[in-house]
Amino acid sequence: MADPPSLMTSKAAEDPPSLNDVPREPSARSTGIAFGPDPRRDIGPSQTGGIYHTRSISRVSFDKRTAGRISQDNGAGRSNVSDDVEEGGDWRNEHAKTKQIFRGTTLLWLAYQSIGVIYGDIGTSPLYVYSSTFLDPPTQEDLLQALSVIIWSLTIMVTVKYVLIILHADNEGEGGTFSCYSLLTRFANITSRDPREEVLVRMERHLSMDMRRPNRSIRHRIERSNFTHGLLKTIGVLAVSMVIADGVLTPAQSVLGAVQGLKVVKPDLSTSSIVGTSCGILIVLFLIQPFGTTKLASAFAPIVIIWLGFNGAFGIYNLVKYDWVVLKAFSPYFAIQFFSQHKTHGWKMLGGILLSFTGVEALFADLGAFSLRAIQLSWMCYTYPCLLLAYIGQAAFISVHPEAYSNPFFNSVPPGMLYPSLVVAVLAAIVASQAMITATFQLISQIMKLSYCPQVKVVHTSRVFHGQLYVPFLNWILMIGSVLVTAVYSDTTRLGNAYGVCVMFVTFFDTCMVTLVALIVWELSPFLIFIPWLFFATIDGLYLSSSLNKVPDGAWFTITVSGILAAIFLLWRFGKENQWRAEAEDRFKPTELVYKDQRGRLCLTPKWGGDALSVIRGFGIYFDKTGVMTPAVFTHFVSKFVAIPEVAVFFHLHPVEVPTVSPEERYHVSKFGTIPGCYRLVIKHGFMDEVISPDLAALIYTQVRKAVIRQATERLGLAPRDAGDDDHDEINAEKIKGQTDGDTTSTSARTTVTGLAVGPPGSIPGQGGHGLNLRANAARLPVELRDQEVADELAQLDRAFAAKIMYIVGKEQMRVRRTSPIGRRIVLSIFLWIRENTRAKIANLRLAMDRVVEVGFIKEI
Repeated sequence: MADPPSLMTSKAAEDPPSLNDVPREPSARSTGIAFGPDPRRDIGPSQTGGIYHTRSISRVSFDKRTAGRISQDNGAGRSNVSDDVEEGGDWRNEHAKTKQIFRGTTLLWLAYQSIGVIYGDIGTSPLYVYSSTFLDPPTQEDLLQALSVIIWSLTIMVTVKYVLIILHADNEGEGGTFSCYSLLTRFANITSRDPREEVLVRMERHLSMDMRRPNRSIRHRIERSNFTHGLLKTIGVLAVSMVIADGVLTPAQSVLGAVQGLKVVKPDLSTSSIVGTSCGILIVLFLIQPFGTTKLASAFAPIVIIWLGFNGAFGIYNLVKYDWVVLKAFSPYFAIQFFSQHKTHGWKMLGGILLSFTGVEALFADLGAFSLRAIQLSWMCYTYPCLLLAYIGQAAFISVHPEAYSNPFFNSVPPGMLYPSLVVAVLAAIVASQAMITATFQLISQIMKLSYCPQVKVVHTSRVFHGQLYVPFLNWILMIGSVLVTAVYSDTTRLGNAYGVCVMFVTFFDTCMVTLVALIVWELSPFLIFIPWLFFATIDGLYLSSSLNKVPDGAWFTITVSGILAAIFLLWRFGKENQWRAEAEDRFKPTELVYKDQRGRLCLTPKWGGDALSVIRGFGIYFDKTGVMTPAVFTHFVSKFVAIPEVAVFFHLHPVEVPTVSPEERYHVSKFGTIPGCYRLVIKHGFMDEVISPDLAALIYTQVRKAVIRQATERLGLAPRDAGDDDHDEINAEKIKGQTDGDTTSTSARTTVTGLAVGPPGSIPGQGGHGLNLRANAARLPVELRDQEVADELAQLDRAFAAKIMYIVGKEQMRVRRTSPIGRRIVLSIFLWIRENTRAKIANLRLAMDRVVEVGFIKEI
């Protein structure tokens, strides 16, 4: 179908479906458009529409780097304008995504929220670690050695590796393996980008002369190797796929385990009752996701805090009452003895011990929803001590009661606390899956930015914390998957066999990716990096190889799911790269399409036939997907019809990653010197701007007209007040559009401006050209009455707008070259099928269909 721009009505927490004529950053839906009315304007919403802030969002710029570049002459709602711009791309490089820094009470509030989301998974591990590690009642020596491995695994894998090192490898505040890959793409030339996304990325590649020779050599080899490009791409995508696969498994595992825990008080609970109750809870859990991370985290945090508090308190109680000697496990000697004595059996036991830190991959992926300091604060000051006390206390109890290993938490509960702890444990297990659900939302948003999956709606759920997201489509997919897995497996033992493999793959990928970040981004010496990489990679390898023993017993499920997802993501990216190459031939300057001949006529260049262009009366709005160079739809319109509208506007709606765009930064108008009457209007909007569209054309007409007047004002060196008040500068679009053809014809030499008419120079409107001299009354007249060139330009705008309005959209169709190899044709055919079924249709724009002109063209890939 057509390729309209991303213009859908966006509420404060809504994002668009996929549209193909503007950057489809999932930030705003729209149905036509029009942004916020200037407070001084007398044109009401029914005429030009606007962005209406239904929430108390401060109308200021959130990008400090661009705030200083705003002209002091720009008032509220004023357009920035540039003249004689060939590419029309001078509006770019503003509002780039920047990392949010939180301090004080906001940081403490984020740390509190992070406990409710991030640590539900890793925090519920004390329920089953010992029972998963031992097959028989352990001896005191075996218990001490296993406890030592647990303590040092939490310390090395979570505290040192992730909390103190890996969390620093964020990409403008976003976390996860794929964010590391995205960070590398900004510091090294290892990928191609969607032309629509290039303006959103801030490249920071270090100069070769500023890098150490070993680092420069490593970067050079990576950039020159296509194999390395593909490998890094595959690792990033596989990590995302594995987290999503765990996102299906974790809710089923945690909720099913929580409901099975009720057997402690009701042993005769049937399997069908357990499965049915679990499925019902899962559905409710996913139904409440649209409330957003802040609300869910605030509600879940007390549960997790109480749960961790119970674990810490019970640990202290058992440690004091039973066997404080287990504190010797803090010595790494016992961890070393574990491997030296148990050898192969000890290596297999690691498959149970690794459950003590499952969820650590979500800790990194959820970084974008919170912040580095918030996660460090909540882990180091509360979660980490509570978990250490939990495992130490359970070991103290098991050392006296070895048979208690089969249900370590409930068997070690102090007298009188069984039922309260059961209630809290069930609730904590239910909310444990929130860590993985939030992580999948974060990661799917990241891979969409680099075009690894079709665009789906992404909802920003907070105006304060920009990284908190909700993805409706993915939420429902996860819900269906979790319910099906629960119904099919119906037992946590069978599900547990599928658990842990993906976690270890992701932690190993993180180790490798952050090592490259340290070399290329942080510019640390390879000699300093090698030993830590080898140390962490060895530990990852031990746990990963142990967990692979579970593949025949159930881990094949998550590996298969992640493999299918990775194949889809890589297929989509392959198709998009071919699409960009096919579209590249349409990206050129307007001077390569048209020129003026010796007689002053506008003609096509010889490359396009060299014919003179006819002028169509009317106001043509071309939907521009990139905001730079010549829009493809304009190229095909002009070359096929050998005609051009009297006024042509390249319209580009540009999403920025801030809640709202201040009025003075919202509009940017560029004037093309090559093509008379041709402009580019870029409208920037934030992800919490509400966009409506009573009349798109009136909005565009008004902003272009204001920009022309402002440019003339600056050229003549007039103060803003000398140019006339906005109430007198602006044309009432409805009045102009309502003029008859006869009236509009008369505007060839006269332009109506709030009731005044421009006659010959030196005359005052209403005096028939025999009035007072304009110069004597210059201070009282608007700028368009002082400059004939401006008057003619405005007359052309008024005449075109009154004559006809055309919305011109491209209808791009793609097909696979018949000469392509059969394998390539199959892959690209699948890509085109997915693309065709995920594109939004032009009918969704709610434009006046009688004004829409579709220009079809075919591209071969």
